[in-house]
Amino acid sequence: MSSHSNLLVCTPLECETKEEMVASMELAKEEGADLVELCIGSMSFSHISEIEQLLKHRLLPSIVSFRPSSPTNRYKCLQVLKLAIELDIEFVEIDLEVATEAVINEFMRKRSNTKIIVSGHLNGETPTTENLGNLIIDLQSTGADVIKLVVDVSYITDVAPIFHMLTHCQVPLIARAVGDRGLISQLLGPKYGAFLVWGSIGDKFIPGLPPLASIKQAYKLEYMNSDTKIFGVVSNPVGHSKGPLLHNPAFRHTGYNGIYVPLLVDNIEEFFRVYSCDDFGGFSVGIPHKEAALRFCDEVHPLAQSIGAVNTIIRRPADGKLVGYNTDCEACITAIEDAFRGRRVASGQESHVSPIAGKLLVLVGAGGAGRAIAFGAKSRGARVVIFNRRFERAKALAKAVSGEALPYEYLKEFCPEKGMILANASAVGMEPNEDQTPVPKAALKSYELVFDAVYTPRSTRLLQEAAEALGQFKLFTGGLAPEDFMRKIVLEQF
Repeated sequence: MSSHSNLLVCTPLECETKEEMVASMELAKEEGADLVELCIGSMSFSHISEIEQLLKHRLLPSIVSFRPSSPTNRYKCLQVLKLAIELDIEFVEIDLEVATEAVINEFMRKRSNTKIIVSGHLNGETPTTENLGNLIIDLQSTGADVIKLVVDVSYITDVAPIFHMLTHCQVPLIARAVGDRGLISQLLGPKYGAFLVWGSIGDKFIPGLPPLASIKQAYKLEYMNSDTKIFGVVSNPVGHSKGPLLHNPAFRHTGYNGIYVPLLVDNIEEFFRVYSCDDFGGFSVGIPHKEAALRFCDEVHPLAQSIGAVNTIIRRPADGKLVGYNTDCEACITAIEDAFRGRRVASGQESHVSPIAGKLLVLVGAGGAGRAIAFGAKSRGARVVIFNRRFERAKALAKAVSGEALPYEYLKEFCPEKGMILANASAVGMEPNEDQTPVPKAALKSYELVFDAVYTPRSTRLLQEAAEALGQFKLFTGGLAPEDFMRKIVLEQF
């Protein structure tokens, strides 16, 4: 795939002092930023000469912005922006509310090479093609070289109208969706025509912005074009997923024009309704949507139907229908078996029989992931005991796999034998409660193996995620299977 070398990666810098701003510029340069936005309004300065020194000694091409918060600040804002134009800074950004005809005419008259950006903010209302379109008309009427949309979003579906604006806008448009659900506005923006994307630097988290390092290393957005197929993990929360770190390098390794992104979804029905175009080629499905997603598939693979949950959905190219699969089952059980086999090979006890056959598997959670583990364990001859906060769900799953269900409060004391397997498929231990566990540390001595299907840094979980990703990758790409490459990523990076 050829790279889109004109894509610019920018990071906003909000610092209180000149020294902090310079240090942040140095970090942005180290991490590969093409330019920085110097948010002068965040700085405390007593004289304009301090800003002049900063601008003269900038380390990267810059956008100078100053959003006034009061009439007094408005004067200071214009003073700073005029200085930036006099110093021939690459871009100055002025808010629509300040961008009067007289101000823009003065800026245009005084500039040499500086490009004028006029920005508009939409907050307090749901973004639509209509209200964003009207805002863009107002921005274009200023005669700016570049216009910028900053949109507060509450749901991931609020980003769709922004993509529409990027595709159809007649002047260069910078777009940024503010909030956790706005992340895809940056990761997918280049597909829809964005010439600039935003990223955060260092360990500074900015809702809606991907880390700059991930843009450069994992996503490599410069390779994206209008034909790029979109894949992603539909989950809530979604930050724990390693999927982007596995799928994106694998796409590039195989030459497949695709991108895999985290999709923080609250309402899965609305998500599939809004993002129904062929651009979206397939999805991994995570907690808590694995069971609900099954209802929105046009067809479901028999194994996924029996489990009652899907973890992979592809949009069939021939007719656009959504087809659901479950690769959780085989991936989870294979990872557990591999952990046992690794021990037995080391001790010279290798066997072709499943190492979990006859063992007691204690399953916590009866949702989509739990159902996949239960069916997989049954297929290998393990005995299954299920604990779930909603006992009725545990009983229904136990009946489906010829297992046993016990009340959740019995879990901590449950110890009928030694050498059991503990499989956690509940939300216990997920962010933001990573320190929680379903079983007290003292009780873990009864278990020969602990497997966490939600998230854990243990190698067992990572290999399971690699196996799951491989199965999904085959479905996404129609059979491409870089198994050794994806396992290598897991072993080297995680």
